[in-house]
Amino acid sequence: MREKQHLLPEVTVGCAGNGCGPEQTFPAPKQPDISHIDMSVDLAGVSLKNPVVVASGTFGFGREYSQFFDLSALGAICCKGLTLHSREGNPPPRIAETPMGILNSVGLQNPGVDAFIADELPFLRQHDVKIIANISGNTPEEYGIMCEKLSASGVDMIEVNISCPNVKAGGLAYGTRPDLAAEVTREAKKHASVPVMVKLSPNVTDITEIARAVADGGADALSLINTLRGMRIDVNTRRPILKMNIGGLSGPAVLPVAVRMVWEVASAVKLPILGMGGVSAGEDAAQLMLAGASAVAVGTALFADPYVPLKVRDRLAQLAAEQGLCAVSQLTGGVRPW
Repeated sequence: MREKQHLLPEVTVGCAGNGCGPEQTFPAPKQPDISHIDMSVDLAGVSLKNPVVVASGTFGFGREYSQFFDLSALGAICCKGLTLHSREGNPPPRIAETPMGILNSVGLQNPGVDAFIADELPFLRQHDVKIIANISGNTPEEYGIMCEKLSASGVDMIEVNISCPNVKAGGLAYGTRPDLAAEVTREAKKHASVPVMVKLSPNVTDITEIARAVADGGADALSLINTLRGMRIDVNTRRPILKMNIGGLSGPAVLPVAVRMVWEVASAVKLPILGMGGVSAGEDAAQLMLAGASAVAVGTALFADPYVPLKVRDRLAQLAAEQGLCAVSQLTGGVRPW
């Protein structure tokens, strides 16, 4: 009889789903032999030790997850979205589960860019990992101010969220119109001394139109996709489950949309892409890379298993080895369309 295998260390996280449920225990992943695979990738001139990034809004500023693993094991950390001034976010309920993901309307709760630089960045800098600051603004000028502050602070890259409303355009999101997307990109580039990566919204008719405008505005890289707009309703109370009525859908359900949009954008512009949306396994990440992404971000899956980024990293290495590659970067753009 085979002896039972004990996997240590183990970490138990929370309760599963809504209300009471069984506790979930996840063993720390064993490190496979990937010494012969070059895991490094280049993202707009920023060298990452591996292509796995954690997505903005799902990893905080890293403190909680540092209790599970060494943050230096990641390629980069996309920090929680920052605004010029602190924000409390939206009233609860602001997160709702869906069959294959979650809806969120957190509302960019954050301490503000100055508090991030003073209180959170020193902690992150203790780890050998690239730091990507994510920013949101209500006006192009706010983006410019934040880019100046963050560039001076020494972050490695700035991710510009253009899914937020432009108060000068009647609340219309920057990412829904090419001219607005290009405007905020130019403003960010004017004030940044580090690479600028623009995060594209999937809630548009043609994402390549926005990608071309952002590229013309001087973006160094693109990240996509942001969340898809969605809604859930309690059939008994007839009220939306989220206090803000609608929210952003993320999780496994959006992966096919993300793969399609990464492929379309990679075919339309010649900029490096950070692919994201529904990644919970190495095969998911490989799909995004084959579609054209240089690196991938893990987000919602972190709420179910804090070790997912490491598992994705290791599986990517295994896939590269199984396919006879010497570097994981050789996956990028390798799709063979019919």
